[in-house]
Amino acid sequence: MQATNEQLLHLSISMMSTMTNKLLVLALGASLMSGCASQSPAPVDTTADQAALKEITVTWFNAYNGGDANTAAGLYAEDAVLMPPHASVVRDRAAIRAFLAKDSTDAKSAGLKLVNGVETADVNGDWGWNSGSYTIQDGSGQSVDSGSYLSVSHKVNGKWLYVRDIYNSDRPLPTPPQVK
Repeated sequence: MQATNEQLLHLSISMMSTMTNKLLVLALGASLMSGCASQSPAPVDTTADQAALKEITVTWFNAYNGGDANTAAGLYAEDAVLMPPHASVVRDRAAIRAFLAKDSTDAKSAGLKLVNGVETADVNGDWGWNSGSYTIQDGSGQSVDSGSYLSVSHKVNGKWLYVRDIYNSDRPLPTPPQVK
Protein backbone atom coordinates (compact mmCIF):
# COMPACT_ATOMS: atom_id res chain seq x y z
CA MET A 1 0.00 0.00 0.00
CA GLN A 2 1.39 3.32 -1.06
CA ALA A 3 0.78 6.56 0.80
CA THR A 4 -0.63 9.46 -1.08
CA ASN A 5 1.15 12.77 -1.28
CA GLU A 6 -1.48 14.25 1.01
CA GLN A 7 -0.92 11.53 3.63
CA LEU A 8 2.86 11.99 3.44
CA LEU A 9 2.47 15.73 3.84
CA HIS A 10 0.19 15.28 6.84
CA LEU A 11 2.64 12.79 8.42
CA SER A 12 5.59 15.16 7.80
CA ILE A 13 3.74 18.09 9.37
CA SER A 14 2.76 15.96 12.37
CA MET A 15 6.38 14.80 12.90
CA MET A 16 7.72 18.34 12.52
CA SER A 17 5.16 19.60 15.01
CA THR A 18 6.16 16.92 17.54
CA MET A 19 9.87 17.62 17.04
CA THR A 20 9.28 21.38 17.32
CA ASN A 21 7.41 20.88 20.60
CA LYS A 22 10.23 18.73 21.97
CA LEU A 23 12.84 21.29 20.92
CA LEU A 24 10.83 24.08 22.54
CA VAL A 25 10.61 22.11 25.80
CA LEU A 26 14.37 21.42 25.72
CA ALA A 27 15.17 25.06 24.95
CA LEU A 28 12.88 26.29 27.72
CA GLY A 29 14.43 23.85 30.21
CA ALA A 30 17.95 24.87 29.26
CA SER A 31 17.01 28.52 29.54
CA LEU A 32 15.52 28.03 33.00
CA MET A 33 18.53 26.04 34.17
CA SER A 34 21.02 28.61 32.90
CA GLY A 35 18.98 31.35 34.56
CA CYS A 36 19.15 29.51 37.89
CA ALA A 37 22.86 28.83 37.55
CA SER A 38 23.66 32.47 36.95
CA GLN A 39 21.82 33.46 40.12
CA SER A 40 24.01 31.56 42.58
CA PRO A 41 24.04 32.99 46.10
CA ALA A 42 26.61 35.59 46.95
CA PRO A 43 29.58 34.29 48.94
CA VAL A 44 29.15 34.53 52.71
CA ASP A 45 31.99 35.89 54.83
CA THR A 46 32.59 33.26 57.52
CA THR A 47 35.80 34.79 58.89
CA ALA A 48 34.25 35.81 62.24
CA ASP A 49 32.66 32.38 62.75
CA GLN A 50 35.92 30.61 61.86
CA ALA A 51 37.74 32.78 64.41
CA ALA A 52 35.04 32.00 67.01
CA LEU A 53 35.47 28.26 66.43
CA LYS A 54 39.25 28.58 66.85
CA GLU A 55 38.75 30.59 70.05
CA ILE A 56 36.56 27.81 71.45
CA THR A 57 39.46 25.41 70.87
CA VAL A 58 41.81 27.75 72.79
CA THR A 59 39.26 27.93 75.62
CA TRP A 60 38.95 24.14 75.67
CA PHE A 61 42.74 23.59 75.87
CA ASN A 62 43.11 26.23 78.61
CA ALA A 63 40.22 24.77 80.61
CA TYR A 64 41.53 21.22 80.25
CA ASN A 65 45.07 22.17 81.28
CA GLY A 66 43.69 24.21 84.18
CA GLY A 67 41.48 21.37 85.43
CA ASP A 68 38.34 23.45 84.76
CA ALA A 69 35.91 20.77 83.60
CA ASN A 70 32.91 23.08 84.00
CA THR A 71 34.24 25.55 81.44
CA ALA A 72 35.32 22.78 79.06
CA ALA A 73 31.96 20.98 79.34
CA GLY A 74 30.12 24.27 78.80
CA LEU A 75 31.47 24.26 75.25
CA TYR A 76 29.39 21.15 74.44
CA ALA A 77 25.71 20.85 73.49
CA GLU A 78 23.53 19.00 76.01
CA ASP A 79 23.38 15.95 73.72
CA ALA A 80 26.99 16.12 72.51
CA VAL A 81 29.18 13.06 71.97
CA LEU A 82 32.87 12.90 72.90
CA MET A 83 35.06 10.16 71.40
CA PRO A 84 38.43 10.13 73.19
CA PRO A 85 41.26 7.75 72.30
CA HIS A 86 41.56 4.50 74.24
CA ALA A 87 38.26 5.15 76.06
CA SER A 88 34.54 4.56 75.65
CA VAL A 89 32.30 7.05 73.88
CA VAL A 90 30.96 9.68 76.28
CA ARG A 91 27.40 10.93 75.70
CA ASP A 92 25.81 14.16 76.99
CA ARG A 93 27.26 17.24 78.64
CA ALA A 94 27.10 15.92 82.23
CA ALA A 95 29.00 12.73 81.34
CA ILE A 96 31.50 14.76 79.27
CA ARG A 97 32.06 17.04 82.28
CA ALA A 98 32.72 14.04 84.53
CA PHE A 99 35.09 12.48 81.99
CA LEU A 100 37.03 15.72 81.47
CA ALA A 101 37.23 16.37 85.23
CA LYS A 102 38.90 13.00 85.84
CA ASP A 103 41.02 13.02 82.69
CA SER A 104 42.38 16.55 83.18
CA THR A 105 43.03 15.92 86.90
CA ASP A 106 44.95 12.74 86.04
CA ALA A 107 46.96 14.59 83.36
CA LYS A 108 47.74 17.48 85.70
CA SER A 109 48.81 15.05 88.48
CA ALA A 110 51.15 13.35 86.01
CA GLY A 111 52.64 16.72 85.02
CA LEU A 112 51.22 16.54 81.50
CA LYS A 113 49.97 19.43 79.38
CA LEU A 114 48.00 19.45 76.13
CA VAL A 115 49.39 21.80 73.47
CA ASN A 116 47.33 22.76 70.43
CA GLY A 117 49.06 22.53 67.04
CA VAL A 118 48.03 23.66 63.58
CA GLU A 119 44.26 24.08 63.28
CA THR A 120 41.76 24.80 60.52
CA ALA A 121 38.11 25.74 60.83
CA ASP A 122 35.27 26.28 58.40
CA VAL A 123 31.58 27.09 58.48
CA ASN A 124 28.52 26.26 56.43
CA GLY A 125 25.43 28.06 57.73
CA ASP A 126 24.98 27.27 61.41
CA TRP A 127 27.32 24.26 61.27
CA GLY A 128 31.07 24.42 61.64
CA TRP A 129 34.09 22.23 62.19
CA ASN A 130 37.66 22.51 63.41
CA SER A 131 40.42 20.03 62.93
CA GLY A 132 43.99 20.09 64.03
CA SER A 133 46.85 18.44 65.79
CA TYR A 134 47.99 18.35 69.40
CA THR A 135 50.88 17.16 71.49
CA ILE A 136 51.01 16.06 75.10
CA GLN A 137 54.08 17.37 76.85
CA ASP A 138 55.63 16.34 80.14
CA GLY A 139 56.95 18.81 82.71
CA SER A 140 60.22 19.23 80.80
CA GLY A 141 58.40 20.10 77.57
CA GLN A 142 59.19 16.73 76.01
CA SER A 143 56.43 15.36 73.73
CA VAL A 144 55.07 12.09 75.14
CA ASP A 145 52.13 11.76 72.74
CA SER A 146 50.66 13.47 69.71
CA GLY A 147 47.48 13.20 67.74
CA SER A 148 44.74 14.90 65.82
CA TYR A 149 41.17 16.02 66.44
CA LEU A 150 37.97 16.86 64.62
CA SER A 151 35.17 18.81 66.27
CA VAL A 152 31.76 19.48 64.71
CA SER A 153 29.86 22.45 66.13
CA HIS A 154 26.36 23.85 65.79
CA LYS A 155 25.50 27.50 66.31
CA VAL A 156 22.54 27.82 68.67
CA ASN A 157 21.25 31.24 69.74
CA GLY A 158 24.48 32.83 68.51
CA LYS A 159 26.76 30.44 70.43
CA TRP A 160 28.90 27.69 68.89
CA LEU A 161 28.64 24.38 70.75
CA TYR A 162 30.44 21.12 70.08
CA VAL A 163 28.04 18.36 69.05
CA ARG A 164 30.67 15.76 68.10
CA ASP A 165 34.26 15.80 69.28
CA ILE A 166 36.85 13.14 68.50
CA TYR A 167 40.58 13.01 69.04
CA ASN A 168 43.07 10.28 68.24
CA SER A 169 46.56 9.43 69.33
CA ASP A 170 49.12 9.06 66.56
CA ARG A 171 51.13 6.65 68.67
CA PRO A 172 50.41 2.98 69.28
CA LEU A 173 49.41 1.71 72.67
CA PRO A 174 52.34 0.50 74.76
CA THR A 175 53.05 -3.20 74.50
CA PRO A 176 51.60 -4.98 77.54
CA PRO A 177 54.10 -6.82 79.73
CA GLN A 178 54.47 -10.47 78.84
CA VAL A 179 53.16 -12.97 81.35
CA LYS A 180 55.77 -15.56 82.30
